[in-house]
Amino acid sequence: MEKELKLEALNLPSDTKRPFVIAGPCSAETEEQVMTTARQLAIKGCHMFRAGVWKPRTKPGGFEGHGEPALKWMATVKQETGMLIGTEVATPEHVELAMKYRLDILWIGARTSANPFAMQQLADSMKGLDIPIFVKNPVNPDLELWIGALERINQAGITKLAAIHRGFSSFDKSMYRNAPMWQIPIELRRRIPELPIVCDPSHMGGKRELIAPLSQQALDMGFDGLMIESHCDPDKAWSDAKQQVTPEVCDYIVGMLISRDNSSSTEGIKLLRQQIDKIDNDLMDLLAKRMRVCREIGEYKKENNIQVLQTGRYNEILDKRGVQASLTGMSPDFIKQVFEHIHEESVRQQLEIVNK
Repeated sequence: MEKELKLEALNLPSDTKRPFVIAGPCSAETEEQVMTTARQLAIKGCHMFRAGVWKPRTKPGGFEGHGEPALKWMATVKQETGMLIGTEVATPEHVELAMKYRLDILWIGARTSANPFAMQQLADSMKGLDIPIFVKNPVNPDLELWIGALERINQAGITKLAAIHRGFSSFDKSMYRNAPMWQIPIELRRRIPELPIVCDPSHMGGKRELIAPLSQQALDMGFDGLMIESHCDPDKAWSDAKQQVTPEVCDYIVGMLISRDNSSSTEGIKLLRQQIDKIDNDLMDLLAKRMRVCREIGEYKKENNIQVLQTGRYNEILDKRGVQASLTGMSPDFIKQVFEHIHEESVRQQLEIVNK
């Protein structure tokens, strides 16, 4: 069982109660690019500016950030526009330099949060800080690892804490760069309801056209903030060009979002119902797959002149599933009824095939 986190309000600037928005380029490429983007965002009413100063690349040879010189540009952004400034840190040295230039927000990336040793070193280096610290989910879908990373930072005395959901790496190909797997942040919210959760739709989708729908979905599930990558000239960005939008488009996306009523008295049951909906969808998919296999069996029975009803096999299924039900705390009679209906539908579909 996880330890209870000691948390206090982030109190981040926002024109609306929810969400707060942090925007800025994936990477701080040049002083001109940083300042142009920041000025355009500030004109649109943005209150918090982000930029990657250190960039952990998947493979060597890519742009890995300017480091300290970029922090000077960030400081200029704050001085000129009044926006809060934030960046990702991965080592104690990064934390020390970020504090030298008075950054207002720090976050820990997905590659770092997956490493308990690195997290502990960062936690130790953050003792005494009084700024918001965000922790991105690990690259792999491991909720316990994510919670463990949050606990390490919290135990270092950081109480202005939030989680960032940026999706999870998956071997399967999908429309997303990182699979949302919404059930994981939903479970995080259920277990630590007072912890703010921020959605990073840019890294999740990997495509700028997915930022708006993912942002809305996050708000519909009660997320507290958004971190959107915005660049003055996205197509010429040095990193992750496809997932960045101009400040004008960023402002349009945020302006179109609908923040739905969030009743604290029903939030717990809403989260549980969202989990139920996800599980129900999974059950429907599994049942559909089962019926496809049953139809293939029906084709085989037709080709080989085998009768549809196989009583011995049916009894075997009922006996096995009854035992499994008992082991999982469910009524064997209930499971028997479920599989009787499943078997009835399977027989019906096989009869259709045999009698064609």
